[in-house]
Amino acid sequence: MLSLLSNTWALLFGMLLLMMGNGMQGSLLGIRGAIEGFSAGEMSLVMSGYFLGFLIMSRAAPGMIRRVGHVRVFAAMGSIISAVFILYAAFPNVWAWGLMRVAVGTCFAAVYVVAESWFNDSATNENRGKALSLYMTTQMLGVISAQALLNLADPGGYDLFVLISVAVSLSFAPILLSVSPAPVHQTTKPMSLRALFVASPLGVVGTVFLGAVFSAIFGMSSVYGTAKGLSVAQISIFVALIYVGGLISQFPVGWLSDRMDRRRLILIMTALGAAAGLAGAMAGDYVIVVLGMAAVIGGIANPLYSLLIAHTNDYLEAEDRAAASGGLLFLNGVGAVGGPLAVGALMETFGPWAFFGFVLTMFAIIAVYAAWRMTRRPSVAPDETVAYTLVAPGATPVAADYAMELSEELTEAAAAASDEAEAGRAQDGAPPEAATPAAPSDQTAPDETAPDETAPDQTGPDETPDPSGKPDPRWRSV
Repeated sequence: MLSLLSNTWALLFGMLLLMMGNGMQGSLLGIRGAIEGFSAGEMSLVMSGYFLGFLIMSRAAPGMIRRVGHVRVFAAMGSIISAVFILYAAFPNVWAWGLMRVAVGTCFAAVYVVAESWFNDSATNENRGKALSLYMTTQMLGVISAQALLNLADPGGYDLFVLISVAVSLSFAPILLSVSPAPVHQTTKPMSLRALFVASPLGVVGTVFLGAVFSAIFGMSSVYGTAKGLSVAQISIFVALIYVGGLISQFPVGWLSDRMDRRRLILIMTALGAAAGLAGAMAGDYVIVVLGMAAVIGGIANPLYSLLIAHTNDYLEAEDRAAASGGLLFLNGVGAVGGPLAVGALMETFGPWAFFGFVLTMFAIIAVYAAWRMTRRPSVAPDETVAYTLVAPGATPVAADYAMELSEELTEAAAAASDEAEAGRAQDGAPPEAATPAAPSDQTAPDETAPDETAPDQTGPDETPDPSGKPDPRWRSV
């Protein structure tokens, strides 16, 4: 770990400053929008712009990098971000802010692609898992620490906008002075959405609705806080707790994911999320309840994305997983664009409590669908699942591809360790533990993966295990 930190501290410090600027941007705009008299519906248009720009550029950035290089893309996009952060205060207009948010989302997508390429290039096969965790932790700490900065000056003035602009500008120095040209990353073409749905209906449905949840809590939390009448200090704590919850829950969710039916874990988590949304909606003036539910919702939404990817990969062959991750990223982005718009419309119609009501509804839909899917086909045994790896809901295809590479390495290492253990038992005279395919148990439908009755049979004529005792690999893609 010390060797990894010595090689990447400058890049991590630069990313910390970038995330401080980005994390403070959303909260500051939500508070300043209320000062300017913008409605929740108008602010939802502004907030959704970021996710629209991010969705577009996250796929286009690798091509731009190939044409002009990492350093030029990073410097150009970072300069635009810094300039826009100043212009927010100069042009307090809904449409101007909306266009600027699209620009910021576009630029941040390109910046993340470059930074993730550099960071992966500085890691080795031995420490890649630690590097990915360290990168995500740094991002979350940047967003959390940014909320404290909201209390340093009046949101109605210029000072806070200048502060986030300076933070982004200063982030360039440690990053650009510490990195060497990184290899150009070729992102994988996404799998078709139909093929992805055939492979994992729950992965597709869950990712779309989770994208809406994530963008709602990331983009509309401060808008909710101002509509609720919270103070600036309370809003900063409210937003920070969302990410504190996500930071704390990553490890236990990953640990459970590798030891139980992932659909059951998805069901439990989303049911808890729905309950937290209900408690938040009914909290009334009990601010402590609102703050507590923010931590619970953040602790569920952040690791749930990685869990849905891992669940989807359980039903795919190794060569298809990187393509599937690209498709899931796109679906997550589509859901993210619509999340703030839906929350803004609901808050204007029903009041601030609709923020939590929206979260409740999205989690409830995923939970109900997960419960239904558990009746449609057998689960994959925990010792046959793909390794769980962290992927942030706002990740680019570059980070997702690297996470899939790490997942494959961890899965292969676990399989090799299992084979060695069986060989050791055989040498000691003990009979090896034969691997058996997961039995359908009480599942009544042999094949319900396809989205409709006309879909072609995915199983093939024979689903019996091979002589080695392991299930036919075609059965895993059912």
